[in-house]
Amino acid sequence: MSDQQINGQDQEAASSLPMHVLAQYVKDLSFENPNAPQSLLPGQPQPQVNIGVDVQVQPMGEDVYEVVLKLHCEAKQAEATAFLVEVAYGGLFQLPGLPQEHHRPVLLIEAPRMLFPFARAIVAGCTQDGGFPPLMINPIDFVDLYRRQTAGQQAQAEEAPQSPF
Repeated sequence: MSDQQINGQDQEAASSLPMHVLAQYVKDLSFENPNAPQSLLPGQPQPQVNIGVDVQVQPMGEDVYEVVLKLHCEAKQAEATAFLVEVAYGGLFQLPGLPQEHHRPVLLIEAPRMLFPFARAIVAGCTQDGGFPPLMINPIDFVDLYRRQTAGQQAQAEEAPQSPF
C-alpha cells in the first residue's frame, strides 16, 4: 500500500465524525436600534460591545438532539444602548453509533462550532442592516466553554449538601 493510500484513509477516518446535521434554522431573532437615528449621527462614540454565549441541548429522539446556540450582543454608546441583537440558531444533530458517554462533549463542542459561522453571519447582517458596521464576532473556543461549564457543575456538586439517603 502506498503512503498516499494510507494518508487518504487516515484523513477519511479523521473527518468521519459520527454526527449528521439534519437541519439548521433560526429559532429566534431580535434586533433593536432604540436610539436611531441619534446613535447613527456622525461623531458618535464607537459602541462598546458585550457578547454573551449560551449553548442548550434538548434530546428529540433516539440519538437525535436539538442544539441551540444563543448569541446576545449589546452595544452601548456612553450610557445609551446603540443596538441589541439576540439570535438563537438551532440545529438538529444525529449521533448514530456514538457511545452515550461521548454525546455531551460532541453536542456542546462540535455542534455549536458548526452552527457558529451561520449565527455570526446573521448578527453581522442585522447590525449592518441597522446602520452600523457589521459586527464580526471573533471565533469562540467551545472547548474552553465546555471545560468551564463542567468545572462549575463539579464545584456546585461538591458544595451541595449530601443527602443521607
